Amino acid sequence: MPRLAVPSLRTLRSAPPTPGREIARIAVPVSMEFVLMLVLNFVNQIVVGGLGATAIAAVGFSNSLTFILAVTLGALGTSVSILVARAYGADRRGDLDHTVTAAVLTALVLGAVVSFVPWFFSDRIMGLVGASPAVAAAGTDYFRLTVLATLPIMLSAIMSGVLRSVGQPTRPMVATMITVVANAVLAYALVTGFGPFPTLGVAGAGWATLITAVAKTLILLWMAYGRKVIGWSLPDSLRQWRAVVVPLFVLALPLGVTELFWTVGTFLYNVVFQQLGDEALAAAQIVTTLEGIFIVGSIGLMAATTTLVGRSVGSGDVDAAMAWVRRVTRAGIGTAAVFGVLFATSVLFLDTLFGEAGRDVRVMASVGILINAAFQVIKVRNMIIGAGVLPSGNDVRGVIMGDAVGAFVVGLPLAIVLGLHTPLGFAGIFLARIADEAVKLAIFTWRARRIRWHALVDSTAPLPA
Repeated sequence: MPRLAVPSLRTLRSAPPTPGREIARIAVPVSMEFVLMLVLNFVNQIVVGGLGATAIAAVGFSNSLTFILAVTLGALGTSVSILVARAYGADRRGDLDHTVTAAVLTALVLGAVVSFVPWFFSDRIMGLVGASPAVAAAGTDYFRLTVLATLPIMLSAIMSGVLRSVGQPTRPMVATMITVVANAVLAYALVTGFGPFPTLGVAGAGWATLITAVAKTLILLWMAYGRKVIGWSLPDSLRQWRAVVVPLFVLALPLGVTELFWTVGTFLYNVVFQQLGDEALAAAQIVTTLEGIFIVGSIGLMAATTTLVGRSVGSGDVDAAMAWVRRVTRAGIGTAAVFGVLFATSVLFLDTLFGEAGRDVRVMASVGILINAAFQVIKVRNMIIGAGVLPSGNDVRGVIMGDAVGAFVVGLPLAIVLGLHTPLGFAGIFLARIADEAVKLAIFTWRARRIRWHALVDSTAPLPA
């Protein structure tokens, strides 16, 4: 692509707003985007919920499996967004384009492997990992279809992160708005057989997810490449490839490990819930879905951290990087308190939204909602520090430590004891998850105080020409 066809980085920037507005300019569109994505999952759950508690459990169990793939591989998108923000802050256009191109090629290879291999073993996987026969039977086709969506989801994560890092945070939100509406309509039509569409049941929600995931990827690729925000540019030499790929994977591999720990931990909590029965698993999925809608109201602060701190590191401004960390962390306390209260009030609508799920499911879901809402501030702080501050400071080891110790040393053993061997049952598992989050917070906070921002800035040099 001719260089004249691609605008310089500085032409993409506007006059700098106040710090509060700059945080909001990035965080609000990102939070809205994720809220829309989780509203989509919530709508799908309501649609599938008309088929009964087993269908809800099947979709939730399948999602917890595909979530492991999507989030683990999505670490590549986080790595790209941090490196792009640094290149953007330093006005290094060539490095930016090379990094994105290498990331897209990597995603195509990894996504193809992890999307198609599980397709052939989906029926066995559901049973092997702990799903009851009824849940496995209901969810196999849904799982098979949603796992194929892993590749487009990876590409979407990369393009979304890139657009935010170069000052275009609203574009991913627009793409999400379009596909969320399309997914909700398509899921309802395919699950229920509305109009000319076939009645596919739970599998219909899987088809809707796959189709709209591909559509979102195409929209984002057009927004990034078609609008010439970035350019397709392969490194010219082996030295340049090494200079691009090494930093990409130095961040992406440890982030992938920590995301794997976190998602596997989340999945294993679902396995413990399953030991209490399909109704307990269905209730847990309702709590998780509802909580997600409210907690992602703060998730934009995580993206704001990686973007703003990354730009400051790239421009060599240590004081600015540290100031952004303080500002975003303070903002997280306020958003967590507000959305935690809203989350708690959602118990008032369970009878209306999940009337077909059964009274026992709704009672258990109410207990889980109130427990999680009370500790929303801890979860949001972990999200900002563990997924924003520590990766931006190149301390992914601290993230791995927090996720591993919190889930596997404290949370899961406690969940088994409290959930399966005490009268607390369902509530005990959620209390164990709160203990998990508290341990993570202690570790993340300790590691964040150890980051040497001056040394990080000194080590961030322009890539070789």
